[in-house]
Amino acid sequence: MATFLYKLGRFAFRRRKLVALLWVALLALAGFAASSAPAATSSSFSMPGTEAQKAFDLIDERFPGTSADGATARVVFKAPTGGKMTDKANKAEVRKVVAELKTSSDQVADVVDPYQVKSISQDRTIAYTQVSYKVSGMELDEKDREALTEAAEQAEDSGLTVEIGGDALQAAPETGASEVIGVAIAAVVLVITFGALIAAGLPLLTALIGVGIGVSTIAALSSVLDLGSTTATLATMIGLAVGIDYALFIVSRYRAELAEGRDREEAAGRATGTAGSAVVFAGLTVVIALVGLAVANIPMLSKMGFAAAGTVVIAVLIALTLIPALLGFAGKRVVGRRARKAAAAASAAGNGASGGNAGTGENAEAGRQGTLDKHGHKHAAEKPNMGTRWARFVLRHPVAVLLVGVMGLGAIAVPAASLELGLPDDGSQPTSTTQRKAYDLLSDGFGPGFNGPLLVVVDGGKVEADGTAKKVSKLDGVAAVTPATYNKAGDTAMITVIPKDRPSSAETEELVHTIRDTSGDNVQVTGATAMNIDFSQRMNDALVPYLALVVGLAFLLLMVVFRSVLVPLKAALGFLLSVVAALGAVVAVFQWGWLGSLFGVEQTGPVMSMMPIFMVGVVFGLAMDYEVFLVTRMREAYVHGERPAQAIVTGFRHGARVVTAAAVIMIAVFAGFIGSSEQMVKMIGFGLAIAVLFDAFLVRMAIVPAVLALLGGKAWWLPRWLDKALPSVDVEGERLREMDGEKAAGSDGRDEDDKERELVRA
Repeated sequence: MATFLYKLGRFAFRRRKLVALLWVALLALAGFAASSAPAATSSSFSMPGTEAQKAFDLIDERFPGTSADGATARVVFKAPTGGKMTDKANKAEVRKVVAELKTSSDQVADVVDPYQVKSISQDRTIAYTQVSYKVSGMELDEKDREALTEAAEQAEDSGLTVEIGGDALQAAPETGASEVIGVAIAAVVLVITFGALIAAGLPLLTALIGVGIGVSTIAALSSVLDLGSTTATLATMIGLAVGIDYALFIVSRYRAELAEGRDREEAAGRATGTAGSAVVFAGLTVVIALVGLAVANIPMLSKMGFAAAGTVVIAVLIALTLIPALLGFAGKRVVGRRARKAAAAASAAGNGASGGNAGTGENAEAGRQGTLDKHGHKHAAEKPNMGTRWARFVLRHPVAVLLVGVMGLGAIAVPAASLELGLPDDGSQPTSTTQRKAYDLLSDGFGPGFNGPLLVVVDGGKVEADGTAKKVSKLDGVAAVTPATYNKAGDTAMITVIPKDRPSSAETEELVHTIRDTSGDNVQVTGATAMNIDFSQRMNDALVPYLALVVGLAFLLLMVVFRSVLVPLKAALGFLLSVVAALGAVVAVFQWGWLGSLFGVEQTGPVMSMMPIFMVGVVFGLAMDYEVFLVTRMREAYVHGERPAQAIVTGFRHGARVVTAAAVIMIAVFAGFIGSSEQMVKMIGFGLAIAVLFDAFLVRMAIVPAVLALLGGKAWWLPRWLDKALPSVDVEGERLREMDGEKAAGSDGRDEDDKERELVRA
């Protein structure tokens, strides 16, 4: 692989105009397709095989014209203090609102009169009207939402308190300025890392190009594939993070190759062949983790995973082709001005002392960083950096570092034992929103369970429906049962059941299971509350198979990369520790409310059902990035003759600073999404940011070297039979070093490529 990528890197460097033009053309094509496609809508939610979904499908079949996907709004009215909603003036005002909403838009399917359907509380102080739309909340025009709010404002002028609930007010999620701040922090980190604006700008530029292509493609296909706007948001989050990181590793290795005395084209080829190999395998682990989300058999989640995986593939391809091309355009400016001056001075000194046999100005920096052996290895005589000093500290105290890291993450993981799963509704909205106020008014007037009614579908006639309604009404936890509604054929009935407890409570979940267990096969329970319960159950059931699939495939992949059994095992166990700790932090902040105000969490509640499996998928892929990038340099040093302990130091000397910068960038990008108005995006942004923090700095930078130090040479053990069975992919670039030897054995020490490069430089 290293040889193929080496040739690809050199080709991209030489044909940089063509490569850059192709990527710009792809970006323009994707942008044109996105601008011509219909706007993204909310993705339809379905869970094949669940009882709630079967009931919805039966409703669509037996009750044509009844759509479960249409938006709804509940306009809730509360009478002034001392008044009643049945007062003549209040009644007239409510009916005026109903009349206005009926004619407000062609998208309105129905508006009910609360005085006809008797949707008035027992104390007569609260009433509501339900507005049904023909399209989903994301598809509603802004004028439809304005009509709702204007009608409410007019009613409030008469002294009524009016609040609006439901999904009709749902709009596209907003991330706010914090997302831009995240990218700005990434730019600052890159400038500090490279000390050159050009080198710092390349990862940002290529990441934005990759995200632009990926998100534009998602937008172009959103209507056809029912992708939804949240899919693009998550693809942006992951694409930015990995795009910057992958480019960062290629550029960093390119500068290191320059410092070892190679010319620019050769350095680009070497960087793509070595760091590019690590990028390919790191990208594969991320893709495996994202595509593996399909195990849950929830179309929405599968689409999110596939879309994000596609963005990761684009990021890998850009790192392998566009980065070498742009390095060709950058020239010497990829190195900072101070470093170029120092290199020029060292070159001049070398020319004076050796008659002109020192390196060129851009490469002579190697002369002041220590001597090189015949293979191009730097000797340890160079000045230790922070990575070197930290690695030596861990080597001196491996047991202490291991215990502190494991115990610290274990303590943070404790809240994960109290994890409660659910899906957000208006009850999880901030208390300042009209949706939350409407939710609370309905709870006060009609009971906590009114916000989460259950829909019982009976596949039978009047006798079966009446019997089911009578049986359900006698169950504990039922507040009310409405009369059955029949289809035209009279062979199917719908019964609405109001629980006594709030939708997300354990009591309501138990009621759903009780109705299902005590009813026949012709009775099914559905509705938003039942769908949430089934969704949580589906997530729980899929977590273990998903872990087995993703970790198993990645374990095999890492065995091929590292030629070891214990190193991949250690990587997987470290990941499990960091992801459980991250879940503990999510529970503490979003469920318990610890430091909630710091992260903009105004309302605590259950952790979203998809959070654990989504975090496992994404974090596993990202965690393996650092494992591959850091440990590959250790493996490279070990196979070329260094002792296990020295190989750890070498790996940290070359990789610690870059991995640290990559982790800080990822944390900044993910943390930028905490400012989103969408609760799911906010929670995922926080979870991924904290998981990267734990995994990069506690697991990969502390626990991993401590374990490797304790294992010594045994860390790289692999049975002979397994070594023969596994394919050889040459991630360390051994074939490239053999090429060096072949060149050195030539008659004049140069091959045709060397001569061609000299002509190019001339």
